[in-house]
Amino acid sequence: MAESLTKTEREALKAIYRLTPDDGEAHTGAVADRLGLSPATVTATVKRLADRGLVDHTPYRGIALTGIGRRCAIGAIRRHRIVERFLADMLGYAWNEADRLATTFEHELPQEVEDRIFLALDRPDSCPHGFPIPSKATVVIPHMPPLYALEPGEIAVVAVPGSTDPEIIEFLDTLGLRPGVTVEVKEKHPFDGPLVLRVAGMERTLGSTVANQVYVRKIA
Repeated sequence: MAESLTKTEREALKAIYRLTPDDGEAHTGAVADRLGLSPATVTATVKRLADRGLVDHTPYRGIALTGIGRRCAIGAIRRHRIVERFLADMLGYAWNEADRLATTFEHELPQEVEDRIFLALDRPDSCPHGFPIPSKATVVIPHMPPLYALEPGEIAVVAVPGSTDPEIIEFLDTLGLRPGVTVEVKEKHPFDGPLVLRVAGMERTLGSTVANQVYVRKIA
């Protein structure tokens, strides 16, 4: 079924999944905002997905993924992250360009091409942004908390979404905070105060607003 989905349908499934990490419901307006489409277009797309058993849709209430819909959504996210890794590792694109470019052609790939790209890349476990590439058997992608959720003494690996404002990416780069970098929280000031981090042996300070836009994978 996943092979017969259109680009808009796959993108809608990904958006719904990301908006419902706890198996909840997403509102049509939120999906439309995420995709940059009109609510009418998203409503028509959701109706097609519901007709195929991929979502449950209650008008004026919300959209929820079915079991098969969730698997299709995770499969679409897996493909996107594999293509991003291909663009970065094989074609030399910067990590923050890969997200935009991947969407332009990932939906046209046959499954066998995705599988061969994955093998050619030596089975990567994360995309260039630092987020995990789910396996084909994955039913839930592990949650990654924001950097600001960490407490002093905790160590984690950084991930930065492709949708992050370019000026913020540039600022993070000056601090050495890039995807895949390991950080340790040294201090966390109260009342939404800044974090003091150790990055590559140096102490850096980061405010809560930006720290909530960076995600992490904790290291035990």
